[in-house]
Amino acid sequence: MPRERWQQGLTVLSRWLLGTILVTWRYLWETTPLHRAGECEGDERDRPPRLPPALVDERVQRAEDGCGPLFHRRFRVRIAGAGIDSARLVEHVCRHFEHFVPSEVVGIRSFDLRAQGLDVADELLVEMPGPWNGPVRVVHRDRASLHLVTLRGHMEAGQVQFRAREDGDLLVFEIELWARAATRLVHVLYSYLRLAKEIQLNMWVRFCLSAVTASGGRLVDGVHIRTRWLRPPHAAPREG
Repeated sequence: MPRERWQQGLTVLSRWLLGTILVTWRYLWETTPLHRAGECEGDERDRPPRLPPALVDERVQRAEDGCGPLFHRRFRVRIAGAGIDSARLVEHVCRHFEHFVPSEVVGIRSFDLRAQGLDVADELLVEMPGPWNGPVRVVHRDRASLHLVTLRGHMEAGQVQFRAREDGDLLVFEIELWARAATRLVHVLYSYLRLAKEIQLNMWVRFCLSAVTASGGRLVDGVHIRTRWLRPPHAAPREG
């Protein structure tokens, strides 16, 4: 392998390691319980939802454009004593998205947002550790949810939804995502070295905890995390 390729690979790994260390360091000081359901193989119900055709163009990076297995993950928190309802929480996410991410390693750049914040067809650039930034586009927004799709240049190929709802006296906030690695290098970092996967997990845990703070309530029983995966087309079954 040419020397330049080795140097580029080392640069990528060093940046990811730095990002992992920064995010994980703060995460280790959290006392929040994480309830991880056992990771398992999914089924057709784990496919991502269909995208609105009018918002799909050559810049959209759909899950089928990615590499490796499709991961379907859900992060959920239940909130007691919230000072706002679910619609106001979703509105707060749309207006102040940058307040919900770990700012020490993630930056948010938005373009010409209107007074109501993120809306259909708006785009964000999520600046992350490593050589990839994360451009995304809003494909749906209503009182209960915000739905984004990845664009070309993102490290992942897929979709993510942010939702809030009432459940009796509790407020429930969820993040649900369907994503594959955008490239073979990201696939290695995610599935084998697990660097990208841990950064993703820590970022969405922090997002959920920020939602609790924004609601004015208190976390009831930690963060619940579920992960299911689907093999890539033509992949052989895993042994064991």
